[in-house]
Formats: sequence, structure tokens, C-alpha cells
Amino acid sequence: MTTVGLLVNPEKLRANPEVTRLARAAVAMLEERRAGVVVNLESAEDLGCPALAVPERELAARADVLVVFGGDGTILGAARQAAPRGIPILGVNLGAFGFLAEVNDAGVEEALHRLLAGDYYLDERMMLRAEVVRAGRPVHEVLALNDIVVTKSGYARMLRLRTFVNDEHLATYLADGLIVATPTGSTAYSLSAGGPIVHPAVDVMVLTPICAHTLNARPVVISGGDTVGVRVDPVGAPPPPAMLTVDGQAGLPLDADDEVRSGRSPYRTRLIRLGREGFYTVLRTKLWWGER
Repeated sequence: MTTVGLLVNPEKLRANPEVTRLARAAVAMLEERRAGVVVNLESAEDLGCPALAVPERELAARADVLVVFGGDGTILGAARQAAPRGIPILGVNLGAFGFLAEVNDAGVEEALHRLLAGDYYLDERMMLRAEVVRAGRPVHEVLALNDIVVTKSGYARMLRLRTFVNDEHLATYLADGLIVATPTGSTAYSLSAGGPIVHPAVDVMVLTPICAHTLNARPVVISGGDTVGVRVDPVGAPPPPAMLTVDGQAGLPLDADDEVRSGRSPYRTRLIRLGREGFYTVLRTKLWWGER
């Protein structure tokens, strides 16, 4: 029997009664089809099903598939849980852009029927693994679907970022930060910083400096098999604090001389697709290309 984990963004649930209706209908339909159901603890009580509650960090361990009600941010958080276990994700868009989601509210019931019938395919996305190296020792490791970003924290002062690809010195950026993005992340922060859009099937990473203090600093596309090292060199007294952020959600303060090493993760995010829209159609509709 398939067990479906429902991850419902609690903020959207409490702000919009329609989200409550959709999620309750999903629970009822799944139970009617005799599927196992678990719901993230933060939303289960508001949905009237406290007996199905599971802490969010345990959903991927208790389910065979995750159905995520939220925007891209909610799906990103779910991906970091699900990927190490190979759990596929069906995204229901309740946000603004919804690049990662497969269905909108009107298509939820049909999507769940197709999910239980196995009538879908998997869109596997490259992820990044990064570690923070301090005094020669790894002290922290993270997983990302969109991007790993080294950026300043709280001061209007630039960082000095020595950047290496496969231990070969690429550049030393005086900038607000540097983005290491996957193809999936190329439509996120990297795009707003001037980076290129990359089809998710292309095996590359994108290095995008943020507000670099030179006109010749440009985004660089590198092989997906490369390793990127970014070292924060001290500048000024005291040097401005730096931060490592993961998918724009999780953060870690960095010390001067820390190095962040990023590369392809062995894990991949598995997104459930129903064959409705291709990548270029999503780009055109979400970014309003050709619209006035």
C-alpha cells in the first residue's frame, strides 16, 4: 500500500480557506482509495486530522511519496528531506511563480488519481553538496536543490571571495557574494543577479557574482562534475561577516578564511510530472515572455 505524505504550508493554510478545503479533500480522497496518509504536524490539527500528524522532519521517512501544498520554497525544503531517501515529490502550487510545482489547485484531484495509478514520470534534478572547511577540517555539510550562496551579512561592505574550480584559481571577486547554482536554481537568485537560464537536463553549474565591483565580472557556466571552492579573505578591520545560505532558507555564519567547497551531490530530487507542460512553456508563462 502506498503511503502519501502531505506537506501543507501552515502559513498559507491559515491565510487562505481554499487551501484548507483542498488539503482536506486530498486527505478524504486518499483515505477513500485506501492509501496510507500522514500530514505534517504543523498543519494536521488545523485540517482536523491530528491522528495523521507526523513531525515535518519525519515525513520523508514515513511516506513513499510527498505531496507538497505550497510555493517553490516549500518544495525546496521538502526536497532536502526527500532526496536522500529517493522519495518523489508532487508539487501543488499555492505561491507566485511555482517553477517546481506540477499542478495548480484545480488539478489536485486528477493528479492524485494519476499518482495512485502510477500514471506519471519522474523528472530528476541535480543537487549540490557543500561543506564548510575551517582550519583544514570540514565542520558543516549541507544539501541544496537551487543554490549555495556565500554572501555578506548585515553590512554595506563587500566581501573578498577567492574562487577556485577544481583547485584552479578562477577569480577573486570583490562583491556582495557569489552564487553556485544548479540548472534548477538558474531561474532563482542567480537569474535575478544576471545569470543565464539553464535547462534542468543540462549537467552544469552556474557561478554568478552578486554586485561585483568590476565591470568584467560575469557569470561562468562550468561542468556539473567540477568542484568549486570559495574562500572568504579578510578585508578591513574588522572584516565584514559572511554567511552561507542554502536555497535561500538555511543559513550558517562563516569565519574569515573559511572555505566553502561545493559540487554535485550523489542525491537527486525526483519531481513527479504528469506531462502537462514542458520547461520552455513554463518559462514563457511564468516569466510572461511575449506578454504586454
